[in-house]
Amino acid sequence: MSLFSRDRTRVTVEEAHRRTRGTRASAVLLDIRERGEWDAGRAPGAVHAPLSGLVAGAPLPQAAQGRPLVVMCRSGNRSRKAVELLRARGADAVDVRGGLREWVAAGHPVVDGHGDDGSVA
Repeated sequence: MSLFSRDRTRVTVEEAHRRTRGTRASAVLLDIRERGEWDAGRAPGAVHAPLSGLVAGAPLPQAAQGRPLVVMCRSGNRSRKAVELLRARGADAVDVRGGLREWVAAGHPVVDGHGDDGSVA
């Protein structure tokens, strides 16, 4: 059974946060930005799968396989494309309206690869 309605493809940052945080997280936060953007900053606990790799046919990282996905990019444009691709592959996926920019605007943390404060690239 799908966590997300098949006709609902977008969620708010608050819904994304609620569904992907803590020990009772019901979904994986999948960041589809490219490596340089990911290195600059990402939501804590996010899993990285660059859109360019997904388009080329790369599989999802192990931590994201078989799980509902909340897909995020910088602004929400690329994540919409990624959700279409992932749903075509049978994944249960939605994208985050406003992406990482909106995540930060809502006061949620962004960290770099060392766990320090990150930035949205």
